[in-house]
Amino acid sequence: MRPILTLFIFITLGSLMAQKSELNLASDIWPPFADTDGEKAFALELVEEALKRGEVGIGTSIVSFKEVLDGINAGQYDGSATLWKTKDRESYLLYSEPYLENRLVLVSRAGNDVSADSLNDLKNKRVSVVSDYAYGTSIYTIPGVSILPGKSDQQNLELLLEGKTDYMLVDELLIKYLLEYQHQEVKKYLSVGTKAIIVQPLYFAILKSTTNAEAIISEFNENIRQMMADGTYNDILELNWIQYDVDGDGVLELVMGGGQAGKEAPANYYALMSASGLSTNTDRYYINGTVYDGWNTVPAKFKNDLIKAANSAPSESGGLKLKF
Repeated sequence: MRPILTLFIFITLGSLMAQKSELNLASDIWPPFADTDGEKAFALELVEEALKRGEVGIGTSIVSFKEVLDGINAGQYDGSATLWKTKDRESYLLYSEPYLENRLVLVSRAGNDVSADSLNDLKNKRVSVVSDYAYGTSIYTIPGVSILPGKSDQQNLELLLEGKTDYMLVDELLIKYLLEYQHQEVKKYLSVGTKAIIVQPLYFAILKSTTNAEAIISEFNENIRQMMADGTYNDILELNWIQYDVDGDGVLELVMGGGQAGKEAPANYYALMSASGLSTNTDRYYINGTVYDGWNTVPAKFKNDLIKAANSAPSESGGLKLKF
């Protein structure tokens, strides 16, 4: 009877997995991670693709952050694609592995010092932040630092260029995107910090009571790992190079998206996660399934001029282009 029982178990599991139809998720407006239709929403796109690979559909409502949490607690929503982890939320939510990080870096006018390790180093300075970002209340209580809430990164940029603020906090992903598509403007007008002032891992999470919750999260994690290696992350983030330990050997690789690596070793790349405990050697390249040790070992057929930025520049509508 054991073979029959085993077959029954597999059939039952397969039937349960087939029932993973659609999750009702909610997120707040949080560019460039979550936004309304027609705007860049990198996190929502990544989560949607990872779930789609597991044959799980999603519907996402864009509401205020309070409505996100209240709706999840009330059972109105199954979870969210864009959450931070807290002890309270862990009591009723099942979290994925982190699939992105929110890393805020300092940005100032060109020529200004952006080497501060924390906001505490900016006494007597004015720092603009996007008011609706959920980065906690502690940044508003730092002695001697004036925090200026703004409606958007664009508004904060205008305040910065007009000299009405000394710094703005910007997510590193947005900066990497701008360096790819608006390189000349960024270099001309801005100084960009290299050290993250605030770092928070980003998770997909669903109610523990959701049918097949553990299976959904497990498959999501595996699909995310595959997406990091197969170029999907590059495509969705619209970046030619990302950094990730793609082969699991403890050494980070630069993973190429698209068909061209450029004529010179990449200077602009986006690290998907913090490199704690990993070798940060950036002279390893993962291209079309092969790891190359050193830029000189990358085949010449890949070393052509990059054409992505020229042909795929963000539009005025739906893009992340900032006006300088």
